[in-house]
Amino acid sequence: MAANSGQNASYSAMKGRLHDGLLQGLAAMGYDTMSPVQYKTLNELPNFRADVLAQAKTGTGKTLAFLLPALHSLLTQPALPKGQVSILVLSPTRELALQIAKECDAVTSQLRQRPECHTAYGGTSKASELKKFLNNDPKVLVATPGRLNDYLSDENVAARFSNVQTLVLDEADTMLESGFLVAVNDILRRLPPKSSGWQGMCFSATVPPKVKDVMSKVLKKGYTHLTTVDPNETPTIELVTQHSVVIPTVAQTYSTLHAILLKEYELQPNNFKAIVFGTTANGVALMHALFSQLLGKQMSVFQLQSRLSQNARTRTTNEFKAASAGLMFASDVIGRGMDFPNVSLVVQVGLPSNGEQYVHRVGRTARAGNEGRAVILLTERESFFLRINRQLPISLYPHNISGAADAAAPAVVSAFDSVDEATRNKAYQAWLGFHKTFTKQLQLNNESLVAAANDYAATMGLPEPPLMDKQTVGKMGLRGVPGLRVGTIERPHRGGGGRGGGGRGGGAGGRQNGGGERREANGDAPSGRGGRGGRGGRGGRGGGGHGRGGVSKR
Repeated sequence: MAANSGQNASYSAMKGRLHDGLLQGLAAMGYDTMSPVQYKTLNELPNFRADVLAQAKTGTGKTLAFLLPALHSLLTQPALPKGQVSILVLSPTRELALQIAKECDAVTSQLRQRPECHTAYGGTSKASELKKFLNNDPKVLVATPGRLNDYLSDENVAARFSNVQTLVLDEADTMLESGFLVAVNDILRRLPPKSSGWQGMCFSATVPPKVKDVMSKVLKKGYTHLTTVDPNETPTIELVTQHSVVIPTVAQTYSTLHAILLKEYELQPNNFKAIVFGTTANGVALMHALFSQLLGKQMSVFQLQSRLSQNARTRTTNEFKAASAGLMFASDVIGRGMDFPNVSLVVQVGLPSNGEQYVHRVGRTARAGNEGRAVILLTERESFFLRINRQLPISLYPHNISGAADAAAPAVVSAFDSVDEATRNKAYQAWLGFHKTFTKQLQLNNESLVAAANDYAATMGLPEPPLMDKQTVGKMGLRGVPGLRVGTIERPHRGGGGRGGGGRGGGAGGRQNGGGERREANGDAPSGRGGRGGRGGRGGRGGGGHGRGGVSKR
């Protein structure tokens, strides 16, 4: 059967086969026809309880493809005891978990007795949210692996899964390649054995070895393999025009980025919707604060990174999805699995950790067969990335922007005066900690690394390099290196700096990381307790680590 079979099949054809309440929910959502992966899952499975491996890309409607069969089974089988979870969905990121739960709430909205859908992820109060989970009747749980694994270590929570009927691994390749293999295996050991009869559903665009290893534990022999991935289809990255801009040093970063954004806006003024990726959360917060000053009157400017509160991240995600145009500064909390419609441009500032991460970031544009553009901005030292990834279709930026960058420099300097000093200080430490992990590739020793970081501080308009805590310096392996200002930093009683959220000038702080700031994982990020908010923002809790966090009732 062709990969696109069922493209125009109507949900009305499922009457009598799919629960009426779900069909009414689909109608209320405005869904009349099935996507290919929905058609295949609803029509080619032997029954809605069958194990399945479904290959489908992000943004193809796969959430409903696994929710509909699982919910139909829940609604048509004898009711489980109160408090027992029937459907467990594992998601690689909290944002994707929230998306799945939102669709679950929507498709069950017309039922007289709606099954409760809960989410489990970091960044919320573990004690209060877990209490809600235990005191209510969650039938569907959507969770990130690290958070769920933490909860299953509690016998009272683990007992809620003794009658689980369906286990879904969503974005399985992303989840397992992002470092969750151990957590997923631990979860499988803590769930009832496969022989108890629960259904396994594995959704993944690709099937690398790690996915195959887990499949053998989630899917029984003879499972159904469905695919909507056309082997002859042009890969997304080949639909994206990709360019590089290389600058002499870090000092030219922000004036050059300003020139790139204005040139791209000039090329597509009517549909300019861009995501700019930074290497660290605090670096993203800096760019957001800076470009809110520089471009905030011309366009809406957003930020999404792990040091914002979960409420702020959810609000921004929804706003940027709904926006027809705008500029988002983001960390890799949205690098994979998130679908933002109509993104026309992706810019990467600084080094991706590897070629795969570069590709996944580029994949935020050119969705649903549309074309897109991508630019990567690197310093001369960072340009080794282009040499070792020659297989990527990246060419030199075709427009001369050096004059525009020079012209923008005074405005950038002026805008930095309006950026909170604490935001700049945190960006300095994050920059230093991140680049410390690449000193070999950058051909830097500790002395030249610190000198480059101090040039970065000067670029931000700081009169001198920020003071760094001697313990932090020690953890970075930079004790005794000339050029660092080392001392004891007074910290507030309840943790680190605040997290600015949202609007213009909103700085994003957060607890300082002892080893500098590491690149964010896609899932649960390091946690800390926020203090007062950054300039123009508000305080908030830190992102949750794999051992902390909460369960949120939908």
